[in-house]
Amino acid sequence: MIEMRNSIEGTLKYYCVYKPFGMLSQFTAEAGRESLKSLHDFASDVYPIGRLDADSEGLLLLSNDKMLTNRLLSPKYQHKRTYLVQVDNDITEEACKKLEKGVEVSIDGSSYKTLPCEVVKTDMPDNLPERNPPVRFRKAIPTSWIKMTLTEGKNRQVRKMTAAVGFPTLRLIRISIEDIKLEKMLPGDVREFSRQEMYKLLKIR
Repeated sequence: MIEMRNSIEGTLKYYCVYKPFGMLSQFTAEAGRESLKSLHDFASDVYPIGRLDADSEGLLLLSNDKMLTNRLLSPKYQHKRTYLVQVDNDITEEACKKLEKGVEVSIDGSSYKTLPCEVVKTDMPDNLPERNPPVRFRKAIPTSWIKMTLTEGKNRQVRKMTAAVGFPTLRLIRISIEDIKLEKMLPGDVREFSRQEMYKLLKIR
């Protein structure tokens, strides 16, 4: 039994990638957009766990471990996802508090109140890679940055939340999932983990 389990675990693969802006979170290219296939020679049974929209960037996990996929996608476990968000104009403390308490957004045509989350106003990181193409620049209107940590991942949720408080999202980067972090990764980078490393960093026992 132990030998069989070790054999199965030896075939399991675990990756994190820095998905670039404009790339699809899938292995099939569409409408002139690149896919994850261009980043690495992944095994045919490896798939992204969840997704990032084409106009978002940052940390994306991939694996062929079905148990891990089910665990991370289940709303029951509420694992933490942290995003660095550039918004239009200088976001107020009042708007941040509203985001923290939860706001009404539209999900699949129905009204939904988001769960409480953590929101901190921050400066633009010095080591943040430039986006290609860059966010539009308007001299008369400033932009600002916040860090948002959510325990849910509805469709385009962060963008809908900041728009709901009057500060539309301009750039969205997922920088961590639990203790797996982008750190010094650059767009297009791929890191491979062992099963033990991945489960420990995701706080899964």
